[in-house]
Amino acid sequence: MSTAETGSCIAQIGETAGVVWRTLAEKGPLSLSKLVKAVGQPRDTVMQAVGWLAREDKIIIADEGRTRMVSLR
Repeated sequence: MSTAETGSCIAQIGETAGVVWRTLAEKGPLSLSKLVKAVGQPRDTVMQAVGWLAREDKIIIADEGRTRMVSLR
């Protein structure tokens, strides 16, 4: 993967992180599966964006039974 491709990939994840944040701000806590559907990006990209936001301590990820819920901090 070239440097340009890596930068583009990171930019896409960052943009998706913004969409994830706005979606959670608008809709409140969502399961990961509902979040992926609401964001409308590939699951892998959404999961990377969730990781980005978790690393920045902007979201809470909690297990509720068999469901993993994501909410804003």
